[in-house]
Amino acid sequence: MLLLVDLDGVVYRASRPVPGIAQLLARRAAAGDDVLYVTNNSMYERPRYVRRLRALGAPVAQERVVTSAWATARYLREAAPDVERVLVVGAGGLLRELRAAGFAVVPAASVAAALRRGEADGWQAAGRPGAVVVGLDPALTYLRLAAAADAIRAGARFVATNRDPLFPMERGLRPGAGAIVAALEAASGVPPTVIGKPAGRLLELAAASVGRSAAEAVMIGDSLATDLPAARAVGARAILMLTGVTRREQVERLSPELRPDAVAADAAELAEALDALAEVVPTA
Repeated sequence: MLLLVDLDGVVYRASRPVPGIAQLLARRAAAGDDVLYVTNNSMYERPRYVRRLRALGAPVAQERVVTSAWATARYLREAAPDVERVLVVGAGGLLRELRAAGFAVVPAASVAAALRRGEADGWQAAGRPGAVVVGLDPALTYLRLAAAADAIRAGARFVATNRDPLFPMERGLRPGAGAIVAALEAASGVPPTVIGKPAGRLLELAAASVGRSAAEAVMIGDSLATDLPAARAVGARAILMLTGVTRREQVERLSPELRPDAVAADAAELAEALDALAEVVPTA
C-alpha cells in the first residue's frame, strides 16, 4: 500500500513520540508498503524531519518526506517555469527549499527594510518578483505584509503553503500560516493557490514523487479539518488517528459519507485498520 502519514498528532505529538507508531511504520515498510510523510508545516526543511524520524526508529529517507515548503517549491517550478524571482513571507525552511529548487529568493524581511527606508512600492523594491510565496512566519511584521501585498497587486502569483489558521506549540496555540494568508488575501483582493491540506496538491505531489497516484493511497492523519478533506479531494482512503487533535465523539457526529474508512486510537488499532484495508483493493 501507499501510506501518506501526517506527522504531528500521528507519529509524534509536540516533542513526544506516539507510542508504537514508528515501529509499526517500520514493519509496514519492511513488508513492502510505500511510506511517505506529509506535513503542512513549512518552517523546516526535510533533513530536519529525517533526523527526528530516524531517531524515533521510523523508516525514512529525505525523498520520503513531503513538506508544504518542498511541495510548494516543486509545484511552482512545474506550474510556472517562467518565474525566476520569488518574494517569500515565511521561515528559513521555506526559503531554503525554494532556493534549492532554483529560484532567486527575496525574503520579505529585506523588502520591509527598504520600505522602512522610504521606498514606496514593495514589488519594485523586491526586484519585480513573478510570485509571492507565503508560509508561517514567526517574525512577521506589518511591512512584510505590505511588501507582499504590493507584489500580489502588481500581478505576482500568490501561492500559499497552507491555510492552517492555528499552529500548535508546546504552550498552546498560535496563529498559523492561514492567518497570514487571510490578511494578504484581504489586502490584495487576490485568492491564493494553496498547496497544503485540505487541498489535495500535497498528497498528489507526494504520490507522484514515488511514481504513484494519490487515489491509491491511505492517508493517516489526525485532523478532520485538513487530513480527511485532503484524502477525499484526491479519492484516497483515510484512517483518522485519535492521538492528536480529534476526539472520538467528533467522528461519531459526522454524517456517514464524511467519516473516515477507519478510526484508530493507538498503534495497535492502526495496525488492525491497515490489515483490513490491505485486503480491499481501491476502485479508483
